[in-house]
Formats: sequence, C-alpha cells, structure tokens
Amino acid sequence: MAETHPAAVESLLAKITSHEALVGIIGMGYVGLPLALTFIEKGFRVLGFDVDPEKVTALSEGKSYIKHLDPARVAAAAKTGRLVATADFSRLDEPDAILICVPTPLTPQREPDMSYVVGSAQKIKERLRRGQLVVLESTTYPGTTDELVKNVLEQSGLRMGEDFYLAFSPEREDPGNRDHSTATIPKVVGGVDRASLALAQTLYAQAIARVVAVSSARAAEAAKLTENIFRAINIALVNELKVVYDAMGIDVWEVLDAASTKPFGFMRFNPGPGWGGHCIPLDPFYLSWKAREYGVSTKFIELAGEVNVEMPHYVVNKLQLGLNERGKPMKGTKVLLLGVAYKKDIDDPRESPAFEIIELLRRLGAVLSYHDPHVPKLPRMRTWPHLPELASVPLNEDTLKSHDAVMVVTDHSVVDYDMVLKHAAVIVDARGVYRTAHPNVIKA
Repeated sequence: MAETHPAAVESLLAKITSHEALVGIIGMGYVGLPLALTFIEKGFRVLGFDVDPEKVTALSEGKSYIKHLDPARVAAAAKTGRLVATADFSRLDEPDAILICVPTPLTPQREPDMSYVVGSAQKIKERLRRGQLVVLESTTYPGTTDELVKNVLEQSGLRMGEDFYLAFSPEREDPGNRDHSTATIPKVVGGVDRASLALAQTLYAQAIARVVAVSSARAAEAAKLTENIFRAINIALVNELKVVYDAMGIDVWEVLDAASTKPFGFMRFNPGPGWGGHCIPLDPFYLSWKAREYGVSTKFIELAGEVNVEMPHYVVNKLQLGLNERGKPMKGTKVLLLGVAYKKDIDDPRESPAFEIIELLRRLGAVLSYHDPHVPKLPRMRTWPHLPELASVPLNEDTLKSHDAVMVVTDHSVVDYDMVLKHAAVIVDARGVYRTAHPNVIKA
C-alpha cells in the first residue's frame, strides 16, 4: 500500500513524477553540470546557479568548460531551452527542488570550511517558499544537513517538514570514468524526515537508474565519508609499502601485479606522488573533526592522512638524491613536470599533488616547467595562491633535452613515454610508467 502524505507533499510528488518540476542546481562545476545534464536528458527543466559569470555565459551559449563532458550534451541542453544558467540568486524561489553542489574544502588548520554550504543556504533562505525541496550534495560531516543547513533555512520563518523539505544525497562523480556516469551510479539518499526522503528519492529516481534510501541524512553523509576514507586509507597503505619495498630493493608495481592475480580477498590500489581530487584529501578530516565533538579519536584515519601528505616530499627527495648522484645541485636545475591534473586523462587539477611538488621544488630553487595536454595553463588554486604563472610547454625532443630532469606526476595516456625515456637525462617516475629498469629512471 502506497504511503500517504500531506497535500503539499503529494502535489510536489505529482510535479516530480510528471517531470513538470523545475530543478534548481547551485554550483555548475564538476558535480552540478553533469547532474543538470542528466535531469535535462530525462525531460526536466534545470535552472543552474553559479557565482562565476564565465560559466553562466558559456552555458548560455551551449559551451562546455569541463573537458570530459561531451560538448554536444551541453549544446543540446541549451538549444532545447531546458538548461538556463544564471548568477541571479534572487531566482531561487522558482525551482521546486534545489540541489546544492558547492565545494567543501578545508581550512589551513584542516578543519571543515563550510562557508560555501552556509552561503548557499543563506541565499536559499532569502527566497525560500512553501513546498520546496532542498537537497545538499556536497560531501560533509554527519549532522550538516539536519543541524547546520536546517537551522539556516528555518531562519526564514518556515519550518522543515511542514513548509519545506530537506535531504542529503552525496555526489559520486568520478571524472573521466567511461564505465560509469551520473545516470548509472547508484544514488544514496537520506531525508531529515520521512516526507523529505520520499520526495528526494522520487526526484532522483526519475533520472538515475538506482536510488538507495537510508534511514537519515546523517547515515547518507556517513556513507559518503566511509567510501572516501576507505580509499584514502588504502592509498596510504600502498604508498607506505612503496617506501618500504623501495628500501628493500623490491619493485612495488611488480608486487601489486602479482597480488592482483588473487581472485578474492584483495582489491588493488596504486601508489603515487600523493593524493588528489576533490574528495580523498579532504573528506577523512571532516569525520576526524566531527569525531572530536564526541570525544572519539580517529587515529587510523589521521595516520593515513600523514602518510599521504608526506608523499610529495618523498618524490622530491628522490629527485634530490638522483641529482646528487650525478653531481648536480637542485638549485638552478631545470625540472619538467609531466601532468598537473590529479589523475590521468582528465583536466581536473583540484587538490593535485602536483601543486605541493611545485611549491617544494620552487623553495629548493629549481626552475620549473610543466606539460599537461589537458591543463593548458596552471590555474589559480585556493590552497596554493602563490604558485608561479606557468603554461603547458610542448613535449618534444628539444623540450626534453633542455631540462635536467623530468618528473612523471600524472600518467596521461597521450604522452609518448618512449620519447621521454629516449631524450630525458633523468626521469623520476612517481606513477609506475616504466616497469623495467633503465639507467635514467628513478622509481618514486
């Protein structure tokens, strides 16, 4: 027997199931834009909000600014008129459902920076009307939705569960993943109350293949953190094994290849020059911070963080040692970084270990260049405001011969690594590109 709801909830459910509901999305970046396109392609209209006027202009012209998204999808969405982008947040009273897809970075003290979430909630509060559903998608600590966001929204005088509805549904974007998309990745949903869950579950079910309902917004928030903490800890494990095995003269990549042949009980993770992306370097610290409120320590999580944070230093030290063996000081050495995106074959530089490596090398006096076919210009980063202004240089024989060392930071598929091997004097390989031993390759 179908569950019955108050008339306002039934009315919104009817608008959602008929695809007449207007979906509003705050933040048209790596999470918000794919989500918008997914809803549009299922017949919804989307009003996309962003503070960046360049993004608004690009979307209005049907242009994509995210490389791994098919430009034809953005062009089609704009052409049909189902995608409207705006920087005018006074229009937040228009959508029937508002999805918040904004960053949740860390402060320099590694505490949650909730300013983007709070700012979005305050903007919604100013235009909040009866009958609207608000869903937070930004990864955060348990309690954000039913404490922080709820309290801000209720400053409008409206009451959650009576006048408006509130839920949490974590984004699960994986830029560049060709096997899974927004529409096919199962969507976890937790409501602050039963009506909110029913609305959010129904909304996402219209556009996404599988919706997984949990008992509360807090459970959904914790599920997202658990996914990323699992990855962070396993990345730390293989990074630590890399250091240990290197000291023993054992190739960690050979070991991982062998271990991966076991058909059960082993899940492969690869070491690298550090951790990167919008989730893994940040999310574990959200839980650690919140756990202190309950008098609980998260030693395991914090230890993984320490290991991963140390990796850029390890890679730079490998370069220093290699140069010392060749009688060359770091100061004045010309170093070419291959890749600044946080993982291969995408244009997303967020929290990439490349920026820490650049900063460390800069302090040591190295002369820096980089090549990244997906990132033509070194972007300004919140975490690294003092990075040098650099543009990607061509990768050819002359470039390689004009540098004293090359460091593989991101293993993009389009790079000709055979050419690099042939013409680079020293290569620090932090991604396991070169599996066999070469006199000019230093595995890091």
